[in-house]
Amino acid sequence: MKAVVMAGGEGTRLRPMTSSMPKPLLPVANRPIMEHVLRLLKRHGLSETVVTVQFLASLVKNYFGDGEELGMELTYAHEEKPLGTAGSVKNAEEALKDDAFVVISGDALTDFDLTDLIRFHKEKGALVTVCLTRVPNPLEFGITIVDEQGKVERFLEKPTWGQVFSDTVNTGIYVMEPEVFDYVDPDVSVDWSGDVFPQLMKEGKPIFGYVAEGYWEDVGTHESYLKAQADVLEGKVQIEMDGFEISPGVWIAEGAEVSPDAVLRGPLYIGDYAKVEAGAEIREHTVIGSNVVVKSGAFLHRAVVHDNVYIGPHSNLRGCVIGKNTDIMRAARIEDGAVIGDECLIGEESIVQGNVRVYPFKTIEAGAFVNESVIWESRGQAHLFGARGVSGILNVEITPEVVVRLAGAYATTLKKGATVTTARDHSRGARALKRAVISALQASAINVRDLENVPLPVARQQTARGSAGGIVLRTSPGVPDSVDIMFLDERGADLSLQGQRKLDRVYARQEYRRAFPGEIGDLQFPGSVFDAYTGSLLRRVDTTGIADAGLKVVVDASNGSAGLVLPSLLGRLGVDALTINPGLDESRPTETRESRRAGLVRLGEMVASARAAFGVRFDPVGERISLVDERGRIIEDDRALLVMLDLVAAEKRSGKVALPVTTTRVAEQVAAYHGTQVEWTTTSPDDLTRVGRAENTIFGGDGRGGFIVPEFSSVFDGSAAFVQLLGLVARTQLTLSQIDARIPRAHVLRRDVSTPWAVKGLVMRRVVEAAGERQVDTTDGVRVVETDGRWALVLPDPAEAVTHLWAEGPDDATAQALLDEWAAAVEGAGQ
Repeated sequence: MKAVVMAGGEGTRLRPMTSSMPKPLLPVANRPIMEHVLRLLKRHGLSETVVTVQFLASLVKNYFGDGEELGMELTYAHEEKPLGTAGSVKNAEEALKDDAFVVISGDALTDFDLTDLIRFHKEKGALVTVCLTRVPNPLEFGITIVDEQGKVERFLEKPTWGQVFSDTVNTGIYVMEPEVFDYVDPDVSVDWSGDVFPQLMKEGKPIFGYVAEGYWEDVGTHESYLKAQADVLEGKVQIEMDGFEISPGVWIAEGAEVSPDAVLRGPLYIGDYAKVEAGAEIREHTVIGSNVVVKSGAFLHRAVVHDNVYIGPHSNLRGCVIGKNTDIMRAARIEDGAVIGDECLIGEESIVQGNVRVYPFKTIEAGAFVNESVIWESRGQAHLFGARGVSGILNVEITPEVVVRLAGAYATTLKKGATVTTARDHSRGARALKRAVISALQASAINVRDLENVPLPVARQQTARGSAGGIVLRTSPGVPDSVDIMFLDERGADLSLQGQRKLDRVYARQEYRRAFPGEIGDLQFPGSVFDAYTGSLLRRVDTTGIADAGLKVVVDASNGSAGLVLPSLLGRLGVDALTINPGLDESRPTETRESRRAGLVRLGEMVASARAAFGVRFDPVGERISLVDERGRIIEDDRALLVMLDLVAAEKRSGKVALPVTTTRVAEQVAAYHGTQVEWTTTSPDDLTRVGRAENTIFGGDGRGGFIVPEFSSVFDGSAAFVQLLGLVARTQLTLSQIDARIPRAHVLRRDVSTPWAVKGLVMRRVVEAAGERQVDTTDGVRVVETDGRWALVLPDPAEAVTHLWAEGPDDATAQALLDEWAAAVEGAGQ
């Protein structure tokens, strides 16, 4: 006997889940509903099966193929147009005309005893046997009335409560003899219950009803879909489950990585190769698909998560469905009854209210509050570039495919035959993605000079030596699972805003240039880059007095790429240096704030015990440094900026220094005292670099460990700042604590306020209005200056739904009060 699986329905009530996926492929316990149906058929000896398909038919065919993996023989009958329940089976008549056959829906979950159903059919000598079951609420189903012998007396489709005479409903499972095809017209829409069965009854044909025992759920609504998942986990339906039951009700599939510090409260299911981090909590009736990542602090309860989903830290999912390939970012909240379609992006700290439908390929911006369904808007990334280039979570937002398109777009902005320098940090992620970058560049007729793993300042210098630009990949500072793709111009500086917009346009239009076979770019690996870098650095930065000062310093390379340069550099400087953490550590490509702080504390202890002049700690890519004075005390980064400024200005006695507008105005006092002048810039590194290139600029810094030494480079360079500091300390013969002590204390406080994109413009207008007659500086954002010199800066973030605030006063209490005032103004304008 053969079977027919009807898999052609659109499942409109299940949208957006069925917007890009046919209903039979919806997963229940990480397997398509139709796969559960096919496995049931096989258990009862019905291995030869015809599948009727219509809506998104190719997806069904591609998934199941010929059925070999299931040990079945599958063929397909394709409907060009919807033919109804009977018409679709008539469409498969050629394969079914020789014997009785079973008809079953591909989108209903059941464990009925089909063998007994077939036995009943044969014993009764029926033309058609309708499989019935009892349900508490029959309104959504067709009621079937049978007599004591099981013969059908009446069918009633979709009754009202006034028409309910029984609780036995038609499950859509039938056993039929081929003669039934005589009652179905070809190529027209015909239904069994509405058209064929009434005619058969009118002619007195034997139609029987078999009341089945067991489980049956017509997965036709979001509620029934979630119920089916819960019923599987509760063991109410007998189906095959992949994986292992590690504790009562807790199922974990092969290859899943679940931290012992994650909280699991079954019944629940975790799919193959999923990863659940420590601190995540997964509770009852949650189903997690294949390759899903659940970050620390995430909470899931009665949530159904399809394959390849990223669930960010501290996100909260309750009673919702998440489509495949969707990213749920940090602290997002999705409430009961909400459904998120395939390939969506739910931004940080956004809230999707209960029963909201978000259709596939949509973006919910960070901080948004969504209480209506999102159907028509298309997915789009408003800002490709952030503060550190193009950044995102590795293999979630930044995948090899994305990297290839980005590199291809960058290559398209350059001339054929141009040279681009590539480099990376010591992480495996950056190494893998850089290979994708190189392939895309070469395929776009660009020659590549690959530096492999070098400090970021070395990559910048080498890019400036004849390349049209550069691409550097590194782990995002402080975010181990994210990566930055930094695009450089011909000077080795970050790509200008104009250059970013040009690249953005090409990327958005997907208008990539491709090389002809004879134009494929060359790949070179230049040698002696470290010697070239240190030689140039020591020629340009004043090192007089260092050799005679007898300085002892402690240098922490942070197990990063700075350690590749330091041996050559320290050897040629002639200082007594103790280098710690010089080796590369792939497992730690970046540092958290806490680990960096702990490293500085250890550095301070070593400086004090060694009686060194000072200690310096490099960041992992050698771009920034932090300082410890001779007593072993940490000099905070904003304070280190003032110390360096004081040393440089005291020696130069003229020129200008480049500082972002977020810097304390104490910097103006220090610069003026030594006869120099501050040029305020925006917070963009590109703007600092622009001023750093000016002829009379003597110094630049951002207050976060980044220093510009203009005589050598116009970009941040940790090694150049270190060499400059050595020379300045040697020549002044003052300790860092002495220099720090002569600089006035600053009182600058900072806060971030969530601000949806839609109201950012309104917020800034309200801030300007609230400033009234007070002095307003619009170098970057809006800086409001009080008559007594106090100031507050309101600056919208260019890439996130956040507004940054700074405030400075004569003491912390005054600065705090000012910060509170303007934070309230921003929050009030955004409501």
